[in-house]
Amino acid sequence: MKLRLGIPKGSLQEATLSLFARAGLRVFTNARSYFAATDDAEIECLLIRAQEMARYVEHGALDAGLTGLDWVLESGLEVVSVTDLIYAKQSMGKVKWVLAVPEDSDFQTPSGLEGKIVATELVSVTRNYFAGRNVPVRVEFSWGATEVKPPLLADAIVEVTETGSSLRANHLRIIETVLESNTQLIANKAAWADSERRCKIENLAVMLCGAMAAQGRVGLMLNVRKPDLGSVLSLLPALKNPTVAPLADGEWVAVNTIIEEHSAWTLIPKLKQANAQGIVEYPLNKVVM
Repeated sequence: MKLRLGIPKGSLQEATLSLFARAGLRVFTNARSYFAATDDAEIECLLIRAQEMARYVEHGALDAGLTGLDWVLESGLEVVSVTDLIYAKQSMGKVKWVLAVPEDSDFQTPSGLEGKIVATELVSVTRNYFAGRNVPVRVEFSWGATEVKPPLLADAIVEVTETGSSLRANHLRIIETVLESNTQLIANKAAWADSERRCKIENLAVMLCGAMAAQGRVGLMLNVRKPDLGSVLSLLPALKNPTVAPLADGEWVAVNTIIEEHSAWTLIPKLKQANAQGIVEYPLNKVVM
């Protein structure tokens, strides 16, 4: 059995390959080929544009793939949503498709664009957005560089953004968010119904989610005398509760927990002041819930 997996080619490619590496699966790409090998003999990868991923997964050319919720909705095709993977090109967050207009225009609401031209790559979603508000507009497909089209080539745009910096650089103002989107692992229905392939896809999801959960976190372990345990525990955040284990010396216990990496700078000195000893901060590769 070989699982055919689609990796998004383009803006998400490097972030996706980095996530796979942190999950423990190296993907070996070649600039001259759309095929990629992996450390797992049962997984073969193809580099496919995120906009086309749902089509090839739905048709069965791919068993599974990573793409954005936006492109799944835009395709209108039926695929299995296995898990959300909250990361983007520049950040570990969601992206937004926003309705934007020239900053010096009089447009303030979507209804003010009645009869106007709206340029976007996300045509179907945009049409549904305006239809749901009973605002007739002319939605035109944009092949790229959408931000530069208003006001000469379009009155408004629906464009994806992480930080809004590109919109501001092109003197555009956001009126409303059309859609929030994030990367998803999706699967073909037939592959999902096959127990062997489904198991492989689910295992992949576990490892990818585990790598994402570890991002920005570190492990922390320390020793403390039992009389000081309460004050130490009061300082510790944790996913659930810190693990407390007895040591050979019955007066001492070991404490193990997970914290946000940025909090270690202030937390460790406080733990030392609370009489914790042998404090060790260590990196995490995966946190599997």
